[in-house]
Amino acid sequence: MAKKARKTDASQGDWPQQLPIATGLACACPRCGNGRLYSTMLTPAGHCASCGLDYSFIDSGDGPAVFVILILGFVAAGMALALEMAFSPPLWLHALIWIPLVTIAAVWSLRVAKAIMIALQFRTGAHEWEQRG
Repeated sequence: MAKKARKTDASQGDWPQQLPIATGLACACPRCGNGRLYSTMLTPAGHCASCGLDYSFIDSGDGPAVFVILILGFVAAGMALALEMAFSPPLWLHALIWIPLVTIAAVWSLRVAKAIMIALQFRTGAHEWEQRG
């Protein structure tokens, strides 16, 4: 039996398929892997400056935020408890250590998780379903 050619998304064209994890970690365009995905820290740009892909399809929802909150909360709480058990530092030292550390880790993690979800959304052609009345 002959293999059927895999149908590709019309927006993908002849671009080589990018790995969602690689483009997500680089916060790069999911189609070409070169252009910047974000115009500000967490706001997607309107389009890719490199290949011209329109980013209007982007809808990462709350999924990345939930993953980041649960995973980072578990790790940070565990590390804070381990520090408390080992050295018993004063509360001001905990605040001095954990507030900046968790804030930076949360923003970076959310940026990467959102980019990975966007790359997966592009690769699979996922979109929001319309409700029919």
